[in-house]
Amino acid sequence: MNVVRTVNLPAGTPVPALGQGTWHMGDDPSRRAEELDALRTGIDLGMTLIDTAEMYGSGAAEELVGEAVEGRRDEVFLVSKVLPSNADRHGTVEACRASLRRLRTDHIDLYLLHWRGGVPLAETVEALEGLVRAGDIRHWGVSNLDTDDLADLPEGAVPATDQILYNLSRRGPEFDLLPRCRELSVPVMAYSPVEQGRLLDHPALRSVADAHGATPAQVALAWVLRHDDVVAIPKASSRGHVEENRAAADLRLTDEDRATLDEAFPPPTRKRPLEIL
Repeated sequence: MNVVRTVNLPAGTPVPALGQGTWHMGDDPSRRAEELDALRTGIDLGMTLIDTAEMYGSGAAEELVGEAVEGRRDEVFLVSKVLPSNADRHGTVEACRASLRRLRTDHIDLYLLHWRGGVPLAETVEALEGLVRAGDIRHWGVSNLDTDDLADLPEGAVPATDQILYNLSRRGPEFDLLPRCRELSVPVMAYSPVEQGRLLDHPALRSVADAHGATPAQVALAWVLRHDDVVAIPKASSRGHVEENRAAADLRLTDEDRATLDEAFPPPTRKRPLEIL
């Protein structure tokens, strides 16, 4: 069986450092068979963390994931998210149970607040902790929360992760958010780790990729995975793309590679507001 390096959640639960995203999957019926094959291939290759959300295709991505993991649920760590418009005390529970039905499962391994909305964080956290006690979810976390948002969480409430936009062209979190998450022992989950493909024609990426006999996407992913407390969740909707992503987990960048990428994509020197796609 393929084994991917793991990252521990605050409770000690290990999850693969390289998982699978599903944003924009499940929307096109003509691609369903290919997308199911991609997700199942990822599971075979050890990318057993699958991230989805009620927002993606208004539940269509969750339905796709539910079909993909049927008969293999015990192998998979499922992540889903509640929209902020549903994140009050009652709505969080109802949204979670709707996600459970679409995912064809009796529990979600990690359930996130998708971003901060108008509902007080304390109310959302109370609902999430109630779902943990009820057995509907194993862990709760947050997404798209910056340092000031994390400071507004109820005292003693530690999320299992903060899922954020982080890649070579979006390095702002390195200034203060990544250090703060490390202080809390909260791993970061990086979505759009190759900036939805927009990074891939950059000459610096191509240069490093050529030196390793790799692709620019693999270099961009390996760069995110250089941290031992960051999980990357790239989307891949074909078997070949999944296999390409999986190979990135075994790519080791040199100090010279990192210096080349730092010159092309400078690290932050001041606070930047957390970016969101």
